[in-house]
Amino acid sequence: MSTFSQVARKGKLTLGLVFPIEAYQGAIATMVNQEQLAERAENLGFKALWFRDVPFHDPTFGDAGQLYDPWVYMTHIMNQTKKIALATSSIILPLRHPVHIAKSLASLQVLSKGRILMGVASGDRPNEYPAFKKDLNQKSELFRDSYGYLKALQGDFPKYCSPYFGELNGNIDLVPKYQLQTPLFVTGHSGQNLDWIAEHADGWLYYPRDFNFLKQSLQNWHDSLERTKQPWKPYMQSLYIDLVEDTKAMPKPIHLGFQTGMDFLHSYLKSLESYGVNHVIINLKYSSRPASEVVEELGESLVPNFN
Repeated sequence: MSTFSQVARKGKLTLGLVFPIEAYQGAIATMVNQEQLAERAENLGFKALWFRDVPFHDPTFGDAGQLYDPWVYMTHIMNQTKKIALATSSIILPLRHPVHIAKSLASLQVLSKGRILMGVASGDRPNEYPAFKKDLNQKSELFRDSYGYLKALQGDFPKYCSPYFGELNGNIDLVPKYQLQTPLFVTGHSGQNLDWIAEHADGWLYYPRDFNFLKQSLQNWHDSLERTKQPWKPYMQSLYIDLVEDTKAMPKPIHLGFQTGMDFLHSYLKSLESYGVNHVIINLKYSSRPASEVVEELGESLVPNFN
């Protein structure tokens, strides 16, 4: 089974975890015991580990991600695990040169034997753009141009003319070669309309919303796929949870998720699966219990119901 189908299959929902796999206050995680938790998540049957791209700590945001560069940290975790998918959520295309992204991606695909998936985005922290001498007002165009450049770089001796990143005229090639196309998932809208995402991306990554909004989002996604004459492509989302010990506890809202017991969480995820969500990326930042306990409980009581 390919890494893609391991994580996303039509009619099925799978579960992943995002780094830091940790409950922490403020913006900065401790990053303690992440290697052990990653290995344990793999053994418990989680399908993917997700790595965020947060270049700067912006005090106006409450989360600095996993702190380390996503490519470096992905390499580190790759060496602690064997088969679990390693995915970015999400590489900020306008703030990185596509050649560097493609070089890192191809290197990791070859070294990991094809375990890499890539979420991409235009970024949600406006204060980062001036540091890269990029115009925030051009982020939609920058994203689209970088995406096209990146796709071109996956071919042999590519040709691509970019107004923002440079020109490829077919006389140089990028190595190493990974022979398959890496699945690319667009996060949010990244400044694009949904038809563009449906036509160009391999799936859509979105945010947790109420069921009415979710149903409409899924309908819009399927309509765009049909309108652009595309095959089925997965719909994936993030979810913050605070899993309490009382299995019967009913949900209370937290940022982009809820505090709840196992019974409701199970039924909620089953509802997502029935609506057509294919993968849920669990974030434990706001957990009131140690992440190691929650990962164990999720792996033993929840994950087997979504394999």
